[in-house]
Amino acid sequence: MIVIVDERELVKKGFSSLFDREGVASAGFRSDEFGEWVESAAESDLKSVSAFLIGDCGEDKISPRRLRDRSGAPVIALSEHHSLENTLKLFESGVDDVVHKPVHIREILARITAIRRRTQEEANYTEIGPMRIFMDGRDPEINGEPMPLPRRERRILEYLATNSGRRVTKTQVFNAIYGIFDDEVEENVVESHISKLRKKLREKLGFDPIDSKRFLGYRLVV
Repeated sequence: MIVIVDERELVKKGFSSLFDREGVASAGFRSDEFGEWVESAAESDLKSVSAFLIGDCGEDKISPRRLRDRSGAPVIALSEHHSLENTLKLFESGVDDVVHKPVHIREILARITAIRRRTQEEANYTEIGPMRIFMDGRDPEINGEPMPLPRRERRILEYLATNSGRRVTKTQVFNAIYGIFDDEVEENVVESHISKLRKKLREKLGFDPIDSKRFLGYRLVV
């Protein structure tokens, strides 16, 4: 999930719509709402955040350094000012990157992937047995052959691969794929997506790579 912080409702809704088209969950806040949420949010909710986009929030309303006390997700400033002085000021505040608007939503996603790769020293894919699972929106490969997946199923597989070796709950998967504030979708939709994903993986691999335990959640195994 990507969190967008901006005082303008139109900007938040616009970015949320664009992320939704890419199959990426998002949530929007005003700066005062955001500060309160960050202070009180459960750790599991914050772990579902893949990046924070900080837009028009006024002077010094959001501190990226303070934000890192609660989350290691990348912080990207969205700037409408193209001056060098403003860009340097944003970097000095502690953001990981500065993006000047207008910007294509895929560029933002690529920058998030690049930052996470640098900070976590990760490749842009994870290999689990014969599966190569990419973290940049590409379909996974099995034995070197692409396996096309609907975007929700692909995002679930990416999330499971990111947490390889750890079990994640249905709620954690839902929060990461749909966002923690999506009231229009029932959490049980995760079970349907995972059931379809497991069937496709079973057909390609000859075994089920998703281990599930009732009340405990899911994890990828080989």
